[in-house]
Amino acid sequence: MKPALLEVMRMNRICRMVLATCLGSFILVIFYFQIMRRNPFGVDICCRKGSRSPLQELYNPTQLDLSNTAVLHQMRRDQVTDTCRASSAMSRKRRVLTPNDLKHLVVDEDHELIYCYVPKVACTNWKRLMMVLTGRGKYSDPMEIPANEAHVSANLKTLNQYSIPEINHRLKSYMKFLFVREPFERLVSAYRNKFTQKYNTSFHKRYGTKIIKRQRKNATQEALRKGDDVKFEEFVAYLIDPHTQREEPFNEHWQTVYSLCHPCHIHYDLVGKYETLEEDSNYVLQLAGVGSYLKFPTYAKSTRTTDEMTTEFFQNISSEHQTQLYEVYKLDFLMFNYSVPSYLKLE
Repeated sequence: MKPALLEVMRMNRICRMVLATCLGSFILVIFYFQIMRRNPFGVDICCRKGSRSPLQELYNPTQLDLSNTAVLHQMRRDQVTDTCRASSAMSRKRRVLTPNDLKHLVVDEDHELIYCYVPKVACTNWKRLMMVLTGRGKYSDPMEIPANEAHVSANLKTLNQYSIPEINHRLKSYMKFLFVREPFERLVSAYRNKFTQKYNTSFHKRYGTKIIKRQRKNATQEALRKGDDVKFEEFVAYLIDPHTQREEPFNEHWQTVYSLCHPCHIHYDLVGKYETLEEDSNYVLQLAGVGSYLKFPTYAKSTRTTDEMTTEFFQNISSEHQTQLYEVYKLDFLMFNYSVPSYLKLE
């Protein structure tokens, strides 16, 4: 009788183990299909859950080549920090950021990235990349996305669209980066694009007519009506006119990076430069874990504004106006370690 009882107990134990194994397998299958339903494209294209975050890879790199690059970016971060500290010591003004200040910060939830876009610093191509990263398989080649589509605000989510707790969480946990350019080269690029191209009639009407009215003596009625022949000297005079900034903030295409991205309020983990655009961009993609299949688009742009071109534009600007303009963009020069251009005649 006793052996029979032991046999029954042993069989019950085996049945329970088999039942637990089957139930566990069933739960795993359901869990798998739940994941696939949320992320049908797989880990490679979408999310890197379970792997190291971009922040971890940046500050504690596992690869030697990333480690060497990390030193350079630490120096860039230190430069920003030192400039902000010096600027804060010189100014009594303190301001708190509002959600409206965050409209230039594009968020990628899947790869835990925040990108502050700066117009005239390859922002079209970076917006294309962010659409690929956030598109969950909708896009694969950034250059197949039309430029005008990349600038449709609904195609990308910005930080100001979140609640305050959500904003704070992302600022703390996500890797924040931006790209900068020599300030006056960026300014000339904006002028050439917005005021010398005939198709930019909206800028001519919105800003050109105003600039000509204020800065040009004896302007013709046609110039006042069209605003399509603004001279660079007039554009500079408009920028340094105290009335201009009292009236409204600068347009984003010539607004300072300091005012667009607020680097003294937001700690950027990575500062990329236009001068090393491809290298810095691919470093970001590598940190995000997508560098093996996604690269920054490269193509020769013959119309690109160069340092030589910028020098020519500034030849007709008086030393007084050069000095005043430098003061407007001084923080951008100092913060991102750009030296005073040799062509400037500062007073």
